[in-house]
Amino acid sequence: MNTSDFITLLAEHQGKSLLFEYAPGMLVGTNYHITEVKHTTVDAVDCGGNIDAWKETVIQLWESPSELGKPNYMSAYKALGILKKVGTMKAYDMEAPVKIEYGNSMFHTAQLHVADFAIKEGQLILKLTVHPTDCKAKETCGVPETNEAEVTGSCAPGSGCC
Repeated sequence: MNTSDFITLLAEHQGKSLLFEYAPGMLVGTNYHITEVKHTTVDAVDCGGNIDAWKETVIQLWESPSELGKPNYMSAYKALGILKKVGTMKAYDMEAPVKIEYGNSMFHTAQLHVADFAIKEGQLILKLTVHPTDCKAKETCGVPETNEAEVTGSCAPGSGCC
């Protein structure tokens, strides 16, 4: 989901509670805060020597220990207000993908993608997922476009791949 779609989704559901499902059936606690909005630019070189660059909007969530047991989730309205304020301070690249950065004592900190959403009983539930790492230079490295489990020994020394 890109930044524009994310902001539009919040605007369309301002009256709903905003929940984040970071794994199937696992929700970020009611005590979460949006602690940072990052406008990141990634400059990368892949294992095939290809240069690439892109932008991302990373929204960091943090669970406040002092608010454990808080009865209500943040509203989409409040989250939208935070994002709008950030946008007045530093403009968004509206085409940049949105990532949600989150972790707790039972889930490693990760940047998660918004895979889907659901509307349920006054709630906007954002379903998050991880994207596995991948070889971006498959052709250069001689990696066939197959299931990753089937790929073995494709990046041998001297093959042009890392």
